Amino acid sequence: MPLRCNDIPQLPGLSAMQLRAGLAGAQRPVRWPYVAENRSFSPWVKGGELVFITGISRHHSQSSLTERLYEAVASEVAGLVILTGDAYIGQVPNALLRLADQLAMPLLEQPYSLPMVQVTETIGRAIVQREQEQARQQELLAGSLPERLQQRLGSPAEVADFLQPFIQCPVTALLPLLDSLGAWLAHQGNLSAAAKALGCHRNSLRYRLDKLFRLTGLDPQQAADQHTLILLHALLAELPRASARLETAP
Repeated sequence: MPLRCNDIPQLPGLSAMQLRAGLAGAQRPVRWPYVAENRSFSPWVKGGELVFITGISRHHSQSSLTERLYEAVASEVAGLVILTGDAYIGQVPNALLRLADQLAMPLLEQPYSLPMVQVTETIGRAIVQREQEQARQQELLAGSLPERLQQRLGSPAEVADFLQPFIQCPVTALLPLLDSLGAWLAHQGNLSAAAKALGCHRNSLRYRLDKLFRLTGLDPQQAADQHTLILLHALLAELPRASARLETAP
């Protein structure tokens, strides 16, 4: 389960933070914390960030804070955190809290006495831990060893990067030959049986396999290369719609 805005005050050491408004959007997932020191933060965010407004480099009036709230909605960030203290932003205006409720934009308050390094480190660690736990849960649901390996390695592009050092051609060049390799492996190298399963001529299958061995530089007579071919096919075949996704990978 991802870290959400209403989880923040429950994290260790962050009980001084309060979710003041925008409760309707409190379940927004937090992708990462971002401390905004400029007047506008939209050029620097990608969406899903928990944006911290400190007021250190610029005095924030109710008007400027209202602008930041609308900017948060337009930028699709997870929520806003306003640091309060006598030196910069004394308190969160009630009108801003009402607007945050109307916009369903989570608005949290953090006292300046709570060190920012502690806050961002705690949030960042919680995000990573939850992502790791989610990955572990997905692995437990894997129906096969290749599927679990694929999940551990990541995206189709990351799988391709993992395989690339062990073959002499781009991984994408093998995708049209994947069915031929699979049939050959499934029939333990019996060309006739594999060709029959594919509905093609034996010589056509031999040509495709020779091309695959030539492209990869792998010798099926060598035990280590046989193992590489088996894993190569298992990982690529396990990827959902591998052909379409891998061909767009950089």
